[in-house]
Amino acid sequence: MRRKLSTLLLTLFFLFSFTITSFAENADLPHIYGKTAIVIDVQTGEIIYSKDIDESPMYPASTTKLLTALLLAENKTKTDAILYTENAKKQDQYSLYKNLLIGKINIGDTMTADDVMKALLIYSANDSAYMIADSVGGNPKSFADMMNARIKKLGLKNSHFVTANGLDSNIPDHYTSAYDLSVIAREAYKNPWVKEVMQTKKTRIETSKGVIAYIENRNKLVGKKIDTAYADKIGINLNQLPASNAVCIGGKTGYTSKAGRCLVTFFEKDGRVLAGVVMKSIYDAKDSYVFNDMSKIINWSYAAERTPLYKANTEVKNITVKYKPLKFIGPEKEVTIPLVLKKDVTYYENDINKKELTTDLNISDINISKLSKDISVGKLVVKEREATKTYDLYPTLSSTDIRKQNTLLYIVTGVGIVAVILILLLLVKLISNKGSRRRRNRRRRF
Repeated sequence: MRRKLSTLLLTLFFLFSFTITSFAENADLPHIYGKTAIVIDVQTGEIIYSKDIDESPMYPASTTKLLTALLLAENKTKTDAILYTENAKKQDQYSLYKNLLIGKINIGDTMTADDVMKALLIYSANDSAYMIADSVGGNPKSFADMMNARIKKLGLKNSHFVTANGLDSNIPDHYTSAYDLSVIAREAYKNPWVKEVMQTKKTRIETSKGVIAYIENRNKLVGKKIDTAYADKIGINLNQLPASNAVCIGGKTGYTSKAGRCLVTFFEKDGRVLAGVVMKSIYDAKDSYVFNDMSKIINWSYAAERTPLYKANTEVKNITVKYKPLKFIGPEKEVTIPLVLKKDVTYYENDINKKELTTDLNISDINISKLSKDISVGKLVVKEREATKTYDLYPTLSSTDIRKQNTLLYIVTGVGIVAVILILLLLVKLISNKGSRRRRNRRRRF
């Protein structure tokens, strides 16, 4: 009985210990309702926060319009006239024709490309996406081909787009993943025109017939700062992290019944821009879940600390170099040269980087005579998915150190050279003396 009781207590102890350990390891990760999510550094492409980022198919809904906007920006100018077409008129709710310019825009009317871009990204007009599809691609099918070619160019493997606006009713093969969508969003953000429009909070658009409409960004985070007051107001648990004070500078919303609530955002703090993606979150009457999800993971990501991969002054590799201490003559020797870093190599520890992060060494040809502890002799290359960073490698030995290692050889060689010179001089003198005697002997005979 005692043995059974001891076994039970021991089992409970281990289970409790495991639970506590697991909780401690994940205590600082924010709880979100979105099924998948990611935060990346826009400049470097580094993945900071990750939640099932490769799960596919995930349905992007109107966040699709970021790719549509990018293709518009890459193929048209702001002043180009974009025709309102029959394909545009057929589109569903949240459109210019059915919701905003009811009865005031018709087939054959035009808008400037800039106003179409605003209708697309700010109001999220579904018909404006097909104005773009017909104008840029010639027809919706050709435009979808352009979309998928652009996706392929970005190296994405978990995406396939069919519609220009993201509507997915009875369309099973319009899909992406949180990771792929973050790459598309990052590429769109790099375009100055797309970037300018997505961060606009309020503006006006106008048709060729002079009909004007005022629109407001449906991304409720635009212009918002994640400070303590904002966190308290919407009830975000910051998990005891300080409020980041990052400001939302753009993004795109999305929703269909199949996709759930989706959101792409860009935040900026002290010049550092992070992009976030949340997919298949909850859409309720207040429409708050996805925005809260985003605020949590962005705030967490600004506070996330890097994990050391190599510390500064750590020996990364020892290389063996063959050389001749006397350069052109004498024996060949080998020297082992430790290579070190002069600054920390760090990364964001998450499930993706733990599995995929790789390092590589690129060592240049080493000239022993010019070796210096302050001159790099190679690179350590750290690769993630979208991010590649290089770090200089420095030798811990200099040419002076190597010369010191060969002091005895140099002394022996020097003594040998002196000895050879003395012998040669002695031989020269002997030969000279012998020649002088011969000349004297000849004079005596005559």
